[in-house]
Amino acid sequence: MQTLVFSQKPELGQSRDVNLKLNRDEFAHYKHTMERTSVRYQILDESEEQDGTLVVHVRKQYNDKADVSEYFT
Repeated sequence: MQTLVFSQKPELGQSRDVNLKLNRDEFAHYKHTMERTSVRYQILDESEEQDGTLVVHVRKQYNDKADVSEYFT
């Protein structure tokens, strides 16, 4: 399992809503990249912090040679 944290620099002084939108856009780009490269993945949990930080727990298959069908059920 991998924990991903999408956050913005606090020095920018952006509001929570702006930070959350930027972080969601960055996460969407990350998911698109995994889909484009045919990486099997499963999002286990997604949560938002009070400052707009997005925390995501992802399970990914790195090796396409091994049978991991039970791993993703």
